[in-house]
Amino acid sequence: MSINSIIFYLIAAFIIGSALLAVTARKIFRAAIYLLFSMIGVAALYFWMSYEFIAAVQIIVYVGGIVVLIIFSIFLTHHVGSEMEKPNRLRMVFSGLAALCAFAFSFMVIAKNEFVPSGGAPLPLTVERIGMQMLSTTEHGYILPFEVVSMLLLAAMVGCIVIALKQPEGQIQR
Repeated sequence: MSINSIIFYLIAAFIIGSALLAVTARKIFRAAIYLLFSMIGVAALYFWMSYEFIAAVQIIVYVGGIVVLIIFSIFLTHHVGSEMEKPNRLRMVFSGLAALCAFAFSFMVIAKNEFVPSGGAPLPLTVERIGMQMLSTTEHGYILPFEVVSMLLLAAMVGCIVIALKQPEGQIQR
């Protein structure tokens, strides 16, 4: 096993471990911190693949944007240290079955396809080329996903504002 494989498996284990901790944490603040670690692990995977620009975007948009907004909205609520309610057994069984089905489907799709390396040289990856491709309206342009990401950030901000403005229990809304 090469050092590249070892590094990949370490990063993948870190991502999966922190994602599982984010889902199973009983305290909401800890779940947000584990989500932060998971997103940093994804950025580390991009750095490992030598996609520095995409890794930087991952850190700026997801770690610096969405996760920080989630943490701020948690701090703005009055239940920072309280534990989340324990899910009922039926929900846990259905969630486990859904995850198992998703894993089986993903494994079948991966096993069915043959991954052959291309014979051509890789295209040069520069920030200018990524910017032109991202804002292009041609067939291989990414203007629509770029706008979807901006809508995702807007939705995250609106959600954080709604959570922050939630009235404490027992208080009458005016």
